[in-house]
Amino acid sequence: MGIKEMLNWARVPSILLLGLVYVAYVLIGGVIFWKLEGDLGEKDIDRLLLSKKKLLTRYTCLNQEGLERVAEVVQAASKVGLSLKGNQTSDGFWKFTSSAVFAATVVTTIGYGNMSPSSTAGQIFCVFFALFGIPLNLVVLNRVGKYILAIERNVSDFLEGKTKRRCTRFFVHLVSYLCGAVLFFVMPMIVFQLQEGWTFSQAIYYCFITLSTIGFGDFVADSNPDKVYPDWYSVLMASWIFFGLAWLALLINHSIDILERLNTHCRMRWGGQKPEEESGSAEGENPDTQVEEEDENKKPPIIQ
Repeated sequence: MGIKEMLNWARVPSILLLGLVYVAYVLIGGVIFWKLEGDLGEKDIDRLLLSKKKLLTRYTCLNQEGLERVAEVVQAASKVGLSLKGNQTSDGFWKFTSSAVFAATVVTTIGYGNMSPSSTAGQIFCVFFALFGIPLNLVVLNRVGKYILAIERNVSDFLEGKTKRRCTRFFVHLVSYLCGAVLFFVMPMIVFQLQEGWTFSQAIYYCFITLSTIGFGDFVADSNPDKVYPDWYSVLMASWIFFGLAWLALLINHSIDILERLNTHCRMRWGGQKPEEESGSAEGENPDTQVEEEDENKKPPIIQ
């Protein structure tokens, strides 16, 4: 067996190759984050230590133990959504609108981490609520995403039948993506910039971290105890999260489909694998092909 045949990509299991690409991608990302944020983190630590020293020097009656007690009070107040500025009172995190948004972050697995149930009953209920709510959320988002895709297909087929151009489908998908980007990223970015006082880069960062369900919790809308939010703000946030997740899931599914097609093309080109070998048999045993055929058969009727 020649070296060329031994190193043939077609003989390497695709799952192993995909795993190597995944590990390399994660490690490269870790290195980049380390270089970008490492020095900044050290500077933040030095600045905090200097602020602590100045605070103890200015307030001589406050020793190390007193400073730790003050820090505990500030941390506890931040956890329940209370502000220590001035003497005004606040409802904290657990009002109805904030609780509804919290329930939405549970079933969507966003989990910012800025608020969480502290009572035993609340924690047990959260477990069972998520146990049934997460599958329900996946089913609903899947149906909504398929419905959006069906609308795109209907419009594409209708316009393609009128214009007799095959590139019509591409332009319909492109317009739908641009409309989704404006509706779920640009417009919320402006709203968050006005309501939260964030910069545009912080707002767009929060939009993607939320809709991708990463949910770091470093930026959380409708959670600043020093601000008074309008009543419609929480309702708008919950609606934005739900429909934005459905749109982003559709976009990610299309991206996965593109990557799978690219992977198949690379295996066929560099691995010397023919389309007949890739399909498995004359009847077509390729799962991707079967899924595409099922999707074609399940196409909704064209809008006249």
